[in-house]
Amino acid sequence: MKGKILLSVVLVATFALSRIPGLLPPNFSPAYAFAFCAGVYFRGPLAWALPLGVMLTTDVALNLFYYNAAPVGGYMLLNYAVYALLIGLGRIFGRKASLLKLILGGLGGAVVFYLVTNTLSWIQDAAYAKTIAGWIQALTSGRPDFHPTTWEMFRNTLVSGGLFTALFGAAEKLTAESPADKTAGARAPEPKDEAEPEEAKA
Repeated sequence: MKGKILLSVVLVATFALSRIPGLLPPNFSPAYAFAFCAGVYFRGPLAWALPLGVMLTTDVALNLFYYNAAPVGGYMLLNYAVYALLIGLGRIFGRKASLLKLILGGLGGAVVFYLVTNTLSWIQDAAYAKTIAGWIQALTSGRPDFHPTTWEMFRNTLVSGGLFTALFGAAEKLTAESPADKTAGARAPEPKDEAEPEEAKA
């Protein structure tokens, strides 16, 4: 239990700090790994409530105090739907998966986020032609009036997805090896059967 609390603190603190505007490059975020690893390491409502709750809280705070915008908006539903998909992906992997498999899962989650969000952007944004060429543009160069390009943002999404999944996976292993867990996991050797009394041998 103590290890799970420590892991929760690591996940939340890392994600919350990353939300500071300008701290990280565009789309370089632990959010993808946060959602994926929550699905991996937590069970029940906590797997959904922890990442989505923290994301909602930080989004509302940023909208109110930094962007001076409405606290919630319809555009947020898409992001949360994709993050919920990443949580579900993490649940499929499970905590018994090796660190390498989890990193590959984190990279896969980043790819899913990239494909889903940019495909929907292609569908909704009138700047893109509703053709295969327009879809490829949405996935690569993006809008000509916007920088960085979609491809550059995908690079950041992919790198951060793999990197933060590795860091969170390592943190889970470290917290699982905490002194409290070691003490709880230590088992006293079972007593050996006592020698039979001399009378029984007669």
